[in-house]
Amino acid sequence: MLRLNEVQLPLDHPEDALHAAILERLGIAAEEMLGYTIFRRSYDARKKTAVILTYTVDVELKDESAVLKRRAGDRNIMPTPDTNYRFVAQAPGQLKSRPVVIGTGPCGLFAGLILAQMGFNPIILERGKAVRERTKDTWGLWRKRELQPESNVQFGEGGAGTFSDGKLWTQIKDPKHYGRKVLTEFVKADAPEEIMYVSKPHIGTFRLVKMVEQMRATIEALGGEFRFQQKVEDITIKSDNGQGQVQAVVLASGETIVTDHVVLAIGHSARDTFQMLYDRGVYIEAKPFSLGFRIEHPQSLIDRCRFGPSAGHPILGAADYKLVHHCENGRAVYSFCMCPGGTVVAATSEPGRVVTNGMSQYSRNERNANSGIVVGITPADYPGHPLAGIAFQQQWESRAFELGGGTYDAPGQLVGDFIAGRPSTELGSVIPSYKPGVLLGDLSTSLPDYAIAAIREALPAFDKQIRGFAMADAVLTGVETRTSSPIRIKRHDDSLQSLNTTGLFPAGEGAGYAGGIMSAAIDGIRVAEAVALSMLNKS
Repeated sequence: MLRLNEVQLPLDHPEDALHAAILERLGIAAEEMLGYTIFRRSYDARKKTAVILTYTVDVELKDESAVLKRRAGDRNIMPTPDTNYRFVAQAPGQLKSRPVVIGTGPCGLFAGLILAQMGFNPIILERGKAVRERTKDTWGLWRKRELQPESNVQFGEGGAGTFSDGKLWTQIKDPKHYGRKVLTEFVKADAPEEIMYVSKPHIGTFRLVKMVEQMRATIEALGGEFRFQQKVEDITIKSDNGQGQVQAVVLASGETIVTDHVVLAIGHSARDTFQMLYDRGVYIEAKPFSLGFRIEHPQSLIDRCRFGPSAGHPILGAADYKLVHHCENGRAVYSFCMCPGGTVVAATSEPGRVVTNGMSQYSRNERNANSGIVVGITPADYPGHPLAGIAFQQQWESRAFELGGGTYDAPGQLVGDFIAGRPSTELGSVIPSYKPGVLLGDLSTSLPDYAIAAIREALPAFDKQIRGFAMADAVLTGVETRTSSPIRIKRHDDSLQSLNTTGLFPAGEGAGYAGGIMSAAIDGIRVAEAVALSMLNKS
């Protein structure tokens, strides 16, 4: 097949226009084309009165070589790359031990899936509950202010990404097309087929719940084993001249699982596990992350600013945005995890703390748009111990709990009041979506002074890019602290094993090697391959 890039058509083009455009670009008659599939569809809304759709298509022809020869100077016509996934190994008939995967977020799920597909019968441990039970517990916090520390937005089957916008794109390099494998498996698990070709695919929380269950069933059918509410309390490591070797994992129940291959896909909020690993001598270092607020606007405002008269078009859907501002104090402020037509959610996993995040359903049809507006933080802001970033996050989460009244309400402030430096006492046209609720007041003490100053400077700057972004009635809700892990559990570039602990494979967001569903899932595939090759070498 041939791949044809940059086929551009108007937003409301007729159904047969793409077929005609392909024939014209290739300079062929209709009978010379056997068929085509859409590989990617994106849009260009820079000219709001004339939004353009851009297609990449894979075309099957009677004589591909003739077309390639005739169009040799066209860089947008090429042989279709092979994006099929191929397993790197197959498990031997007898396994000395089974690999253990800790965590069932996107990284852990895909590590488990690939290991199961290669016949390695992984044991997959999750400290939280299965996804439907976990969903009930999460709603318990949102509706009744009842926090379950082991079953919430952060902990449980599906990981933190289950309660999110379900974004399935990433900017990481992917030369082996692992992302295509991820999308293919999601479609098999009942995701909408459009995720295979739209430029910014997303799924949304309700669909993710069903997909996670389907993926679990697939892994179990292949010989994998899930164990829920099985927190890993310890990892047994044999040390020899400064280099450790994993020997077993110890569960809170007291059970010991003997294994010499452990995938550590624990997510960015497993703070007690980070401490355990540090205490066992696993090499950990501090890394940058960000903190800030959630901001909410009417989704209609964002749609109009981004799409003009095309706002509301079904192909375009709810508009998103991506913003960044470099401040006079040297800080960078940027939008994070933007959720079109979504809600702000309570995302704490610890009593006495408030954490916010954003979530959307597949339809993205809620009234408000929300996004994190966050400030970059570096280890220089919390010097000393490699785990000091955790204490730094906890400090501001506890402060948010206090400012919210100590009831898991979140502190909030209108944007106009925040910029002016005065407390908010009454909502305007934007009604915050955070549950249990928002207590209006003054956010100036909810983050470090330099972060408050940076966000105050950034909001009017963002207004120049999206008119109305600094509208007085827009709502800030605090605080957003779990943007990424505050640590990195460093690993070798080739074997993907811990720098000083053989058999331990740090993976995904918690280990500092991913940021979002897609990149975490891709890292899970890479680590599963590394585990399989290591196990074969030891067999």
